[in-house]
Amino acid sequence: MNYELQNNIAIVTFDDGKANVVSPAFIDSINDALDRAENQKASAVILSGRDGMFSAGFDLGEFKKGPEAGLALVSKGMQLLIRLYSFPLPLIAACTGHGIAMGAFIIMACDNRIGTRGSYKITLPETAIGMEVPLTMLELTASRVPPQHITRVAIQAEVFEPDQAVAMGLLDEVVEAHELTSRALEIAEKLSQLPQSVYAANKLAVRRHALAAMNKECS
Repeated sequence: MNYELQNNIAIVTFDDGKANVVSPAFIDSINDALDRAENQKASAVILSGRDGMFSAGFDLGEFKKGPEAGLALVSKGMQLLIRLYSFPLPLIAACTGHGIAMGAFIIMACDNRIGTRGSYKITLPETAIGMEVPLTMLELTASRVPPQHITRVAIQAEVFEPDQAVAMGLLDEVVEAHELTSRALEIAEKLSQLPQSVYAANKLAVRRHALAAMNKECS
C-alpha cells in the first residue's frame, strides 16, 4: 500500500498485483494510512486501487483457516467500514476497476465515489454465493443505495457495470480512466475548502442513525 501527501491531500493506493483482497494486513495498512493522514493534518483522503481492480473483497484464504479466523476478519472489516463512514476528513474513492463484496462496501463507505469507464463490475454477491450479509453492511448499503434499488443490489446480487452502478447508487459518477486521478483531486481540493470541524460534525449528524445501527451490530 502506498501513501502520498500531495498538496495536503493524502492519496492511499493499494496494489498487491492481484485482486487487492481485504486481509488483516490490508485493513491494518488502511488504518495506518488514515492515522497518518490525521496526524499530518491532511485536508482530505483519496482511496485508490490499481488499473482494473479496486478490491475483490475479503481474503478467502482467511476463511479456510477456520471459523475463528474468518469471524475475526469479518469483525475487523466491519470496524473498518465504521471508521471510513465516520472519518472526519472528506474521503474519496477512486474506483479503478472491480469492486466486489467488501471492495464495494469500502467504496460505499466513502463520501464521494468516482469510477472509471470500463468493462468491470461492482456487485454484492453474497446471496449468489450463499452468504448472509452482516447487518452492519446492510445498514451502510441502505444509507447509500436508494430504496427502489436495494432489492437488486443487496438481495438479488446483480452485477453492475460502472454506468449502471451510478444509477444504483453504488457510484456517484464515472469518468475516463485518464481523468480519474485529476477528478478525484479536484473534488478533494474543493472539499478541503470547507471548515473541517463542521464537515466532520455534520457528517456524524447526518449519518448518526446508520452509524448507531452499525456500531450496535459490532458491539
